[in-house]
This record gives sequence, structure tokens and C-alpha cells, in this order.
Amino acid sequence: MTIRELGPEETALAYRAMLELRGRIGSEAEFVARVNDLQRPEGYRLLGSFAEGDPAAVAAAGFRTAHFLAWGYALYVDDLSSRPGFRRQGHAGALMDWLLEEARRLGCDQLHLDSGVGPDREEAHRLYPTTRLRISSHHSHLVLP
Repeated sequence: MTIRELGPEETALAYRAMLELRGRIGSEAEFVARVNDLQRPEGYRLLGSFAEGDPAAVAAAGFRTAHFLAWGYALYVDDLSSRPGFRRQGHAGALMDWLLEEARRLGCDQLHLDSGVGPDREEAHRLYPTTRLRISSHHSHLVLP
């Protein structure tokens, strides 16, 4: 297993893993354009976990840092996803370890991650306590017309 940050020229390597979590991201080209043209300029970074013999990331994480009144300087994990055939092999846990170390390296006060609910998220919810994440709030949203 290899964990590494993906530069703009490598964004497409995360597409298959992200599509598992974000089924509405569109085509690979649309994903790359959105990440590189919109999200990276806002501070979004992309991380991949790679298995031997597979050129695409088998798990990926998108994250950013920001200053919050509630949390101080925090690393926020926007996206964390593994391809189905590679789940329960330690890839997401290794990404979380990398993210925690990066948060410490950057001097962050906290690390935050929101996760959806439902049966399709049960595996993720088993991972989070092993990395000492705890459920600390409810997240509310409204889709605007």
C-alpha cells in the first residue's frame, strides 16, 4: 500500500474511489475539472491510497484546512472513500492516519469529518472510532432550489 498526495495532473486517479461515495460527480473529465478548477483554488487537496498493480487510487480522501470560530484551525475531511473490492484492507485507515499526521504537522487544533447515515455508511462508521473520532454534532442541510 502506498499513500500519497495527488497533484492536479493526477486528479483523475481518484475518480473511481470518489465515484463510490459521490455518485453524482459526473464523468471523469467533469470530476477533474471541478476539483482542479473550483475546489483546489479554495484549498482542497486530494490524497490517494494505491494497491500494487492498480494505477488508480483504491481509496481517496479530499480535505482542506480552514479557520473556524467553533473549532479554531482545523483540517476538514470533505471526502473519504474506498472502492468496494479494496474495503477492509486498511486503505481508509491509512488515509486517516496520514490526515491526522498532516493536521498535526500543519498545527491544526482539530480534525473534522462529516459522514452520511444509512446502511451504506456502516463500514465507515466502524472505522472512525478506531481513529478516535467521535460523533460530536448533528449536521443539518437544505438543498436550495
